[in-house]
Amino acid sequence: MSDLDPIRSGAEGTAAAQPSAPQKVSFDRRELNHILQVYGRKVAAGEWRDYAMDFTRDAAIFAVFLRTSDTPLFRIEKRPKLKAKQGAYAVIAGTGLVLKRGHDLEQVLRVLEKKRLSLVE
Repeated sequence: MSDLDPIRSGAEGTAAAQPSAPQKVSFDRRELNHILQVYGRKVAAGEWRDYAMDFTRDAAIFAVFLRTSDTPLFRIEKRPKLKAKQGAYAVIAGTGLVLKRGHDLEQVLRVLEKKRLSLVE
């Protein structure tokens, strides 16, 4: 041990040391690109006007709004803990209903691309 080495307590530096704080889940560039493509089309169509992103230890959330003061119309979530089970990605309606869940983000986002139903006269 030299004079330049940091002083460590007994548990520090061993396998028994506490792990660092968990990293936040986030969207990578490819995922965010797919989400923003859908968002851009919906904004151009006048259906969406604003968005917000939230990153926590468990999930990355992209929420879309009709107006800033409203509750989100949809949430696009990435939950890595569900990757092996139901799929890491989900689109959730403002009411909490899961519209689509899966392993492939592009496939999950297709639920937002469906045309609105209308009456035929």
